[in-house]
Formats: sequence, structure tokens, C-alpha cells
Amino acid sequence: MIGRGLAVGEIGIDLYWDKTYLNQQLIAFKSQIEYAIAADLPIVIHARNSFNEIFEVLDTFKSNGIRGVFHSFTGGLPELERIRQYDFYIGINGIVTFKNSGLAEVIKQFPLNRILLETDSPYLSPVPKRGMRNESAHLVYINDFMANLFSLTPEKFAEISSDNAAELFNLI
Repeated sequence: MIGRGLAVGEIGIDLYWDKTYLNQQLIAFKSQIEYAIAADLPIVIHARNSFNEIFEVLDTFKSNGIRGVFHSFTGGLPELERIRQYDFYIGINGIVTFKNSGLAEVIKQFPLNRILLETDSPYLSPVPKRGMRNESAHLVYINDFMANLFSLTPEKFAEISSDNAAELFNLI
């Protein structure tokens, strides 16, 4: 019997430095998705310079009820549209607060009920803590930024993102 957890991850494909081990990453990613399906758990996807490769793998599992979140989402509108097709969530961290990231305008195109907040500690501290070691306490800055972006109160945005996390990770 497979033990109970909250999710399988962080799994995915990272092609930031090079593609030398792409085949090994594909094999591992597929195996980890199979485990998640067998355990009825969502996946937390790490996608760095690899959205196309990840989408190709996800396409093969689409009918298996796979669910999850794209951790530390940094894609553009084309990637967002593909993610929407899978009914996945996106994880938003301090990058959204960076002046030149362009991420805020992209995220505004995504449904609120599919957005999660995350810290990605110890890196990616939000403004005004950028450049410092990140910690969970900094989540308040990301929440405030996102609330403003969607013209909501910080309390309302926190409630929405918390409800989203509870739904995805079966915490309700």
C-alpha cells in the first residue's frame, strides 16, 4: 500500500543549464507522475526552460485525472493557456513583485481559483525584502501585492489562495 501524503513533488524538468540529462529527467518525471496517480496525489511541477517538454509528458496522462500546480510560475500567456487546459494551479512567489518581471500582467489573465501563494524559501524574496534570505513570513508581501493586483483586500486574497491550497492538497 502506498502511504498518504499531500503531494508528489517538486518534480519536473530543468533545462536551465543544459539538456544533457533530458532523457533521464523525462523518465523520472513520468515515473513520478505514475506514482502520483497511483497514490491519488497532486503533483508540484518544477518547470525551468522546459514548458514544452512538460506539456508533452502531461498530455500522455491527461485522461488519468492528474492534477497539480506549476511551482514558481514564470511563464507567459501561451504557457498559462496550456496550464488552463489541464485545470492546474499556478504557484506565485516573490518574482511577481519584481518591477521588471512582467509576471503580474500575465497572472491577471488566470482565474483566481487556480492561484496559490508560495515563498520558495530561501530564495526569491519579494520586494521589499529582495536580496535577503527568503522566509515564510515574507508571504504577506506577496499576498498584499496580489490583493492589490486583483483589487481585493489582503484578507480576501489570503482566503481565496488558502481555499485553493486546501482544495488542491485535499486539506478540507
